[in-house]
Amino acid sequence: MPEVPEFTLEVGGEAVRVPSELPMLALRSFVVFPGTTLPLSVGRSRSVAAVRQAASGDGLLAILTQRRAEVDQPGADDLYEVGTIVRVLQTADTGRGLSIVVLGLARFRMLELVEGSETHSVRMERVEDVLADTPEAEAARRTVQRLAGELIRLRDDLPNELVEMIQGMQDPARLSDLIAFAGNLPLEQKTALLAQRDVLARLRVLIRHLMREIRVAQVSRSFAERAAGEIDEGQRKRLLRDQLRQIQEELGETEEQQAEIDDLRDRIEACDLPEEVSQVAEREVGRMGAIPSHSPERSVVRTYVEWLLDLPWQNETEDNLDLAHARKILDEDHYGLEKIKERILEYLAVRRLVDEQKGPILCFVGPPGVGKTSLGKSIARAMGREFVRTSLGGVRDEAEIRGHRRTYVGALPGRILQNLKKAGSCNPVFVLDEIDKVGSDYRGDPSSALLEVLDPEQNTAFSDHYLELDFDLSKVLFVTTANRTDTIPPPLLDRMEVIEIPGYTTREKLRIARDFLVPRQLEEHGLDDGTVEFGDDVLLRVVEEYTRESGVRNLERQIAALVRKSALQIAEKGSCESPTAEQLSDLLGPAPFTRQLAESFEKPGVSTGMMWTPVGGEIVFVEAAMLEGKPGLKLTGQLGDVMRESAEAALSYLRSNAEDFGIDPQVFEKNEIHIHVPAGAMRKDGPSAGVTMLAALASLLSGEPVRGDLSMTGEITLRGQVLPVGGIKEKILAAHRAGIRDVILPVRNRKELEDVPQEVRDDLQIHFVDRSIDVLREAVPSFLPGEPTEPRETTEPGEPRSRAGA
Repeated sequence: MPEVPEFTLEVGGEAVRVPSELPMLALRSFVVFPGTTLPLSVGRSRSVAAVRQAASGDGLLAILTQRRAEVDQPGADDLYEVGTIVRVLQTADTGRGLSIVVLGLARFRMLELVEGSETHSVRMERVEDVLADTPEAEAARRTVQRLAGELIRLRDDLPNELVEMIQGMQDPARLSDLIAFAGNLPLEQKTALLAQRDVLARLRVLIRHLMREIRVAQVSRSFAERAAGEIDEGQRKRLLRDQLRQIQEELGETEEQQAEIDDLRDRIEACDLPEEVSQVAEREVGRMGAIPSHSPERSVVRTYVEWLLDLPWQNETEDNLDLAHARKILDEDHYGLEKIKERILEYLAVRRLVDEQKGPILCFVGPPGVGKTSLGKSIARAMGREFVRTSLGGVRDEAEIRGHRRTYVGALPGRILQNLKKAGSCNPVFVLDEIDKVGSDYRGDPSSALLEVLDPEQNTAFSDHYLELDFDLSKVLFVTTANRTDTIPPPLLDRMEVIEIPGYTTREKLRIARDFLVPRQLEEHGLDDGTVEFGDDVLLRVVEEYTRESGVRNLERQIAALVRKSALQIAEKGSCESPTAEQLSDLLGPAPFTRQLAESFEKPGVSTGMMWTPVGGEIVFVEAAMLEGKPGLKLTGQLGDVMRESAEAALSYLRSNAEDFGIDPQVFEKNEIHIHVPAGAMRKDGPSAGVTMLAALASLLSGEPVRGDLSMTGEITLRGQVLPVGGIKEKILAAHRAGIRDVILPVRNRKELEDVPQEVRDDLQIHFVDRSIDVLREAVPSFLPGEPTEPRETTEPGEPRSRAGA
């Protein structure tokens, strides 16, 4: 190939000598025109080498455009023939390549692609512009300038400064290159304009292109104006706000404060907020824009808006309404508790028939450790809902429920909305723990605030003092827990569906320990199943001799202690032996309880009663003694007024019927009778100890002890009637745990035996009475000399029903 001479370019008044061969840089989908300055990113190894070679010399580089962008190592056939000579103005190493700024100088035609080991170079010749100084050329230049100005005014994405730049250009060649570079032209059309030497021909192509773009812009604007009349006010404001933001960005007036406001508005648009909440959020963001950045009020407003955006106003999880799955989950997590499981399944069954059903308000009442709180987690898992919990024990401030008003420093919403934000959905399972321990003082009554939360007719529009907007709580499944109901205000209790969870029987505890507690403790202590085995005899002894409770909390602690002993043996010796029942005293210490606790108290003047407490049932002993001296009745043991009256009623009944019972009336005139109920540190009250006190007095006067395996409960009257009392199930379970074998109950409490497990009824003989004389006949037979035996109702161990008999 013949030698190509060098040529000279004039750049900024300076003559630049251009050699006939330059390093080549290939561009994908991009065309560089003379007279334009633009940044480029260079990543391919050959391209980086070409840029470095040019930068190390005179900074000149030959740029060609690829015909196909997917070709990674283009050859001569993959490149357009006409390109642009550029000067590299800036280079920067980005770590993954180079970032450069180039200035287009002149057109060239590729004569030969010279391939090297590291980079390619181009042998070339210059392409000169051809332009005749004619009126047609001048008219074409002016037409292009006018059409470009009109297009810029119609288009919102082109800066207005471009109009002044174009109007000031008198060189048709430079004008054509600028319009071609900035115009929305296909790649093939841009490369054709770059290869066209005739400037007038280039201007004609650009005139046709500009006229078409003007028509498209006019139609787009007309369509946008028509659509603007159809959109709502909120959408129109968002469009105007977007346009304002773009204008500010073009003017370089965007500030950090404005960016913060724009970010909040973007979040408002992205969140699915109710219309009223969206309007309040927009209003507060508008206020925020007018507040100086140094003002504390600005952060207060921002915190408020963020709470509005973070709350799950309409975000809800989809319920899993598979009843078989729900029953499986509930059975996996808890043993027994059939009433509660049945209630949850009923709710799910109704949900399958009715889409929009209000969430029930359940109240689980029972002693500690029976699984009230963990039931809430199981319900959430069975339904596929989120789970949140808050404890109300000791809460005395109404603001804990409703929140503080925004006028207070550091104000926040109440616990209800805080936990809903944590849940991220508006239909979680929400456990309100220890609702029976809510207090009240000068700061308000939280239980009154809970009335709105737990009322299905009101909680569709729950109002928090902080938000001052209605929040719908009707989809929340509220579960409250309590140890007792007498401390819950009646209006609040009336709004809840109370489900009582009684204490567990010995057999139930054994099953729970074997199937639930032992596996859990082994896992928590890092031991595999089968590493340590606990036989039923070991677990049964732990249940009966190392715990005495309605729940299983202490039982789990004792099992954890045994597992720790085994873990220590493994750490020291590498293996361990499973504990036996005989080893328990060495591992856990002496047993604090005995299985036959009740049998050791057979003495005249002592009887065994049953009492209900917030932590389950307990047996109680009533002791009576007679002292010579001033007649009267002395009561000790922290007895309440009702219990004192029961003692007085029992004594009055015996005195009024002294002759029938063969008692010398002088006994009451010459002696003081003292009744004491042990566990004096604990306050006791209620009418159910009436029959127990009557039996203790009768035993004292007759000298015959009441059997230690007999316990009783019931209220007495002066006429000798035995009235029904409450807490029968808990009392019977407590008696069964203490080794009681016979129980005296009021006949009108017989229906409540249905709630007592069959295994407990099988172990007990239950005597039903409706008169005080029947109590004495069962407890102190010798107190009624010569009294004929009357028919009375009783049940033998194992009998499901009562019968009449001696």
